[in-house]
Amino acid sequence: MDITAADVAKLRQQTGVGMMEAKKALTEAGGNFEQAVDLLRKSGAAKAAKRAERATAQGRVECYSHGGGTLGVMVEVQSETDFVARNDQFIAFCHDLAMHIAAANPLYINKEDVPAELIEKEKEIARGQIAEEGGNKPAEIVEKIVEGKINKYLQEIVLMDQAFIKDDSMTIRQLLESKILSIGENLKIARFSRMQIGE
Repeated sequence: MDITAADVAKLRQQTGVGMMEAKKALTEAGGNFEQAVDLLRKSGAAKAAKRAERATAQGRVECYSHGGGTLGVMVEVQSETDFVARNDQFIAFCHDLAMHIAAANPLYINKEDVPAELIEKEKEIARGQIAEEGGNKPAEIVEKIVEGKINKYLQEIVLMDQAFIKDDSMTIRQLLESKILSIGENLKIARFSRMQIGE
């Protein structure tokens, strides 16, 4: 199948990768656009993992205010160099991230940050709900249901696992990986704070 320049440009615009990488992905996917995006996401995750060991000593603290100052977010995103910290694409990513945090209200950055006691408490609540629904379900079925409820709960409270508000086909983790790939440096979401009047 012929890969057109327009196809390559469209893929580059959506994923932020270079021209050769976009063309290679489209060729591997036989011209299938969605499959090419998936291939780039997979390779992006692998490349991001390689870059994850590199130190992030620079970065930016992005501030976002909403609702006439009734809701505010500060997020620290680290980069390897101050050059990237001043890059428009990096700044836009930081802004999108702050907006996302304002809208989605995550409590933690990663699953590992969630206290074990909180997960245990949620498991007890889930088991209680299942018992109230009635029906004598086998213990292994109950545990599978509980596990499903916990995973759903974590997707709601963990920033990296939340669906990105501007494109719910990707998580914040996938968005970060795509930015690492397109910017070419390791990036790290270090911390955030979300404040709302009356909370």
